[in-house]
Amino acid sequence: MSKKLNLIAPINPLGYGCVGMNMLKALFQQGVEVAFWPMGAVTVSNEEDASYVRRGIENQKTFCAASQTLRIWHQHDMAQSVGRGKRIGMPIFELDTFNDIEKHHLISLDHVCVCSKWAKDVIKDQVNMEASVVPLGVDNKIFNGGKSTLPVEWDATTIFLNVGKWEKRKGHDILPEIFNRAFKPTDNVELWMMNDSPFVNEIETRVWQQKYTETESGKNIKFLPRVEGHAEVANLMRAADCGVFPSRAEGWNLEALEMMSCGKHVIISDCTAHQEFCNDANSKMVEMGPLEEAHDGIWFEGQGKWRSIGKPQIEDFAQHMREIHLLKQTGMLEPNTNGMDTAKQFSWSNSVKQFLLQCI
Repeated sequence: MSKKLNLIAPINPLGYGCVGMNMLKALFQQGVEVAFWPMGAVTVSNEEDASYVRRGIENQKTFCAASQTLRIWHQHDMAQSVGRGKRIGMPIFELDTFNDIEKHHLISLDHVCVCSKWAKDVIKDQVNMEASVVPLGVDNKIFNGGKSTLPVEWDATTIFLNVGKWEKRKGHDILPEIFNRAFKPTDNVELWMMNDSPFVNEIETRVWQQKYTETESGKNIKFLPRVEGHAEVANLMRAADCGVFPSRAEGWNLEALEMMSCGKHVIISDCTAHQEFCNDANSKMVEMGPLEEAHDGIWFEGQGKWRSIGKPQIEDFAQHMREIHLLKQTGMLEPNTNGMDTAKQFSWSNSVKQFLLQCI
């Protein structure tokens, strides 16, 4: 008899939605019969994904009340479940401190699974619970070392790419300084930013973009609109040479692993969940500054701490960018084979295997 699971998760192009879709698909592919309750409107980009969603929703009719429920969502909202089986929560968080509401919801669960060893330690410290590490994954059928179908007029140009919603936590406030420290306006290099988000309105987006355009090398920075699906994201990644991610804290960073899976180099902060899949062999890692209170005036008001970015970190990021540029310009920039090997280990199939082994 196949295993059964009740799943509650969003399905959309955002972070939790991507995790929900890929976990749902991989669970079915490994023989788990999933009864699925979507959170919010479902958005899929292809018929294959839609078929898995329809199958999961159809299974609501005959759900098993004794089966476990996995809820993939924020740690402050873990109350809802299905039936009477074990309640498992899978939150993805960035900071080292929970508030009282978050603690209350986490403690109510029978089990918690998290993406990284860093997050496991936070759970242990904050709510004295043992958590299982279920690393996230990448779909290498989509994100791989194939050739981009985009126009090739920039073949001689070194392209750096950053993907992720506009946010101070992701280092977007400091990336313009890093880029201008690394290069002169006359250098044959571009920084591509794909950061549009439904959580950031048009006025806020323009303010963010001005931080980049109103710099000496602003003309070498391009802002890319959101694309329809993951295939289009992968196509952009394959057109770039290197991803740059100066995040102060991350719950995972799907885009960094996706860049690796495409054979691209990654310059990345050595902190939080990045340490689960990044190392000196597959990434150019930057040691971050000391912990500081997390403030951005929007999402974070000092509840927890993240890593600081000072002059040493700015110079280290800039130096790594210069190294990549030199390799590209001298014809010596090879694919990031170590990153591709890492991405093969962090498949969604592996994520589900770890979940089933530790939680079911």
